[in-house]
Parts: sequence; C-alpha cells; structure tokens
Amino acid sequence: MPSSPLRILSVLLLIACASFASAEELERPKINSAVGPLQFKDIRYLTRSLADFQNRKAFVIVACNTTCPLVKRYLPQLKRLEQEYRPQGVQFIALHTGPYDSIREIAEYGIEHKIPFPSVQDIQSKSVTALGLERTPEVVVLDEQYRLRYRGRIDNQYRIGGALPRATQENLVEALNAVLKNEPVKVAETNVDGCSITSHAVREPDTSLTYYKDIQPLMQKHCVDCHRPGTEAPFALTTLDEVRNNGAMLAEVVADQRMPPWYGGTSHAEFANQRGMSRKERTLVADWVATGMTAGTEPADLKPSLAQPDSSKWIIGQPDLKISMLETHTLPADGYIPYRYTILPYVFPEDTWVSSIEIKPDNPEVVHHCNMAAVTLTKKWDESNFITGKVPGSGPTMLPEGLGILIPKGSALALQIHYTSTGKPEQCRISVGFKYVQGKVQKRYRFLIIKNNQFRIPPGAPHHQVSNSKTLKRDTHGIGLFAHMHLRGKDLSFLAHYPKGKDETLLVIPNYSFDWQIGYLWKDQRHFFPQGTRIEAIAHYDNSAFNPFNPDPSATVREGPQTYHEMMYAFFFYTYADERLNLTIDPHTGQATH
Repeated sequence: MPSSPLRILSVLLLIACASFASAEELERPKINSAVGPLQFKDIRYLTRSLADFQNRKAFVIVACNTTCPLVKRYLPQLKRLEQEYRPQGVQFIALHTGPYDSIREIAEYGIEHKIPFPSVQDIQSKSVTALGLERTPEVVVLDEQYRLRYRGRIDNQYRIGGALPRATQENLVEALNAVLKNEPVKVAETNVDGCSITSHAVREPDTSLTYYKDIQPLMQKHCVDCHRPGTEAPFALTTLDEVRNNGAMLAEVVADQRMPPWYGGTSHAEFANQRGMSRKERTLVADWVATGMTAGTEPADLKPSLAQPDSSKWIIGQPDLKISMLETHTLPADGYIPYRYTILPYVFPEDTWVSSIEIKPDNPEVVHHCNMAAVTLTKKWDESNFITGKVPGSGPTMLPEGLGILIPKGSALALQIHYTSTGKPEQCRISVGFKYVQGKVQKRYRFLIIKNNQFRIPPGAPHHQVSNSKTLKRDTHGIGLFAHMHLRGKDLSFLAHYPKGKDETLLVIPNYSFDWQIGYLWKDQRHFFPQGTRIEAIAHYDNSAFNPFNPDPSATVREGPQTYHEMMYAFFFYTYADERLNLTIDPHTGQATH
C-alpha cells in the first residue's frame, strides 16, 4: 500500500528534527576545547570575565536560576565543596541563566541561600552557548587555560522526582581532583537532570515607538529628577538630543535595572521612595533605541507637569535659616581626596526644632556624600550626634507634620565631606538650609545606630560576615532604614526579632553600592515595633581581587573613616509610639514657646 503524503511529510519532519538535534550536538564545544575566558555581569552591573580571577588552577561554573528546585537542593553540597577546594586554587561561580532574573534578584538569591562564591548573570546566553550547557544545575570544570575538562552533573544523588540517600558517583569531585593533578578526567561528560535552560528570546522590536509619544513621558517620570542641569548626574535627559546622545547607554542601564537607581531587594514591605521601571517600560526604551530613536511629532505645548525643576532653588522651599561654609574648598583634578571637615559659622542659641534640612553644594558634581552632626566645645564629631546627610540618590530630610528634629542649645554643625575628582581642578562651597517646625511637635525624630567597629576582614575573603544588633527599650514607630559601608561592602540586611518569637526581614540590600547609598522610608512611616524588639544588621564584605573596587585585596581590613578602611553602620530611624510632647514652636525661631 503506497504511503500517504501525510505519512511521508511526517517522516521527513522526523528526519529534519533528528538532523537538527545532531547539528545542535555537534555545535556543543568538545571536551578539552578552549572555551574561555567568557563574559558575564557581576552583581555590581559590570561586565567581567574569568580573566578577572587571578592565579586560579581550575574553575567550576554552575548553571543556575532562581527557580529550579534541583539547584536549591544542590547548593549545600556546592558550598561545602567550594570551602574545601578554594584553598587549592579552585574558583566556583554561579552562572545565572534565567533571562528574566535581574542582577538584583540574583544577588538577593545569593544572600537568601548564603552562597559565598560569586553569582553572575549570563549575557544574552553567550556563556551558556560557549560552554554547551543545557540544564540547571549542570556544571563544567575548566582548567587554568580555560579548557573544558568536564561537563555534566554534580553527582548522582538528586534526580527529577527522586533522590538517593547519598551519592554513589562523585562526578564533580573526581573531575576536580584529576584537573588539579593535571591528569585526564576519566568520565569527562555525563547526562544531567534538572531544569531546561531558557535562552534569551530573539524578537522583533516595536517599530511604532517615538520619543514624544512613548519615551519622553518615561524620562519625565523616572529620570529627569536627577538627570538635569545643575545636579550630580553626569548628563541631562531633558531633550530629544540629550536622550539620543546617550541612547545605547540608556537602553543598557535600564535593561540591567541599574537605573532608575534602587538597591532594595524584594524580601520586605514596599517603601515610599521605591524606584524602578516596569518590564513593559524597559522594553519600550530598548525597542525605541533598537529601531533608530524616532522623534515623532513634538507637542505644540509642554504640559505644566513636564516643566523642568529649577536646580538653583531649594527643594525644601525657601529656608527659614541658611548657613554657608566660610571657606571655599579647592579640589585637585585627579587622585583620592581625603575627607574634609568644616564647622558651619553658627551656634544655636536655644533648643531648635526643624522639620526639613537640605545640604546644598554649589558644585554638586564633586560631592560624593556629606554628613552633618551637632558639636560643642566638649562634644566633638561623633556618629551619636548625627543629624542628617547627603548621599548619592538621596533627597533632603523632610518630616511629616508633628515630627521634629531637635538641634540642642549651644550646638554648632560640623560637616564631614567626601569629595571626588572630576578630571579638572574644582571648587565647592556648601550651604545648609533649615525649615522650622510649623505648629506643634508631638514626637522627636530619633535614630538608632547599629554598628560594629571590632571586625577584621581577612585578605582575599570573598564573603566575610559582620553583624550586630540593638534592642528597643520602648514601643516604637519605625520611619526608615539606611546602611553605610565602604568599597568592600557587598550586602546588608535588616532583621527584626520580636519579643514573642517572630522574625521579620525588614530590608535586604543585596548588591550594596557605595555610589548609591539610598535611604529606605516606609510608606506609612509608622511601622510598629513593640518594646523588646531586637533590630539586627548583618553585612557581608568582599575583600577578594574579584571586587573591582577593592583598594588592596592583600590587606587585613579594619574599621576606619577613609574609604580604604571599612565601616558597618546600620541606621534605624524611629519615634516613640507613646510620645506626646505637645510643644508649640515659634515659626520664626524654631524654639518652643512652652
């Protein structure tokens, strides 16, 4: 009986599929072929490669994502192996392959599962392809010349749908031992169970997008608060030409979720000042740049909401009191600039209550951060006198009605200023503006500092933990949180341990950035903590050579004020829940009238 056309077509399709599969297998890199040094992005959003790891005898690269259950089951084993083999010159790397796992989510996953070795993001599936990876948690072992010596499973203990009491085949261990002895790997490739790796999809971008219809509203919503003339931002994004001129960079940082800047993780409540574009908004930016950055039709009139803020004006409004530095600081064109200290020329004659404070440099580009504290003849600079600060990504301190910051009688204000060089000589003079409380003060704005200054970070340590905690002595309403570390700071988490035994993660900063030290304000600014709650801060530091900002990986790092030292300061801002000061404040002086 002759074959039907449908049967012939089915056979041809099967042959084609088999041929395609064979071609795919042939395209996988062969054992002992050179596959490095690869490229990927670290948790600091920087493009890195295996060459950034110095003096390594072997590499273990584990294909991961944040959802595969088999990855989670194998993480304890991988952490034990990493601890055993790190002293022997083996570098473990968690290569995240999920196309929709953001860098911040990858970093947070590493904290949640206490992964001590680097977690990195694959770039458009390029490393997956170069290594021939197909599933998570498939592993590869490379030697120091980046030759592929093993590819397959970790061992045979965990499988999809079942597990052995213990592994009977230690495939990864056997491969590592052979590579370290410079011997052939007996079983150089194995089958592997796990979750199929989803490659980055190639899709057609939307060609209908225009600047004035689609992109300008996004710039106004997310970007121009900072990216306008007279601010710390390196360039403005207020016009079509400015956006086009930075189009490729804009698409990259938006896709990475590096911009708009936000470093809080997902394991906590939402914050009032949370930033970020939706996935749809990020896709609009990427598609517009990819399709030629079309202008579209310019509107005849800009709506009032699109008008640019005047950077010369005070954000808090015209200050009730303005104090300026007497001197103007002259700064070099390049090099490291040690902290500068100055006393503002004003002594508060009485206890003074303020509701808003703005630290305003006349040259904001050169000021990395500036802290302000109250000092007297007998009380010098100390974090316990801290009042407020200006840090990258932060705005002025502006309190809601009924709250006030107390500046004690007889105090002057000291500034601790961290300047950065710009490539040319600069000058800067800083002013501070204050708005007095209007009406009554019911609660004093307070803060708790959870710090540790007794740590020693060993040379080369990639994930050194430092922690401390303090217990609240009264019922408290939390206002917000803030973390301060230096260049080796990797992550910091705030936890609340309540008196009845409940634990809560308040905030995870999974990929801490020294350049973007953001305050995190609760939405209602009234998060309740009963008396006896212990607030704990847990930080990790990367003193390894892989940290691109590490001043000296060979140093034992201690606490200190300069950026080549380290700090662990976790601020908890609050008010007493039962406090009722009922102070009437003179709006012209900030002083209590009774």
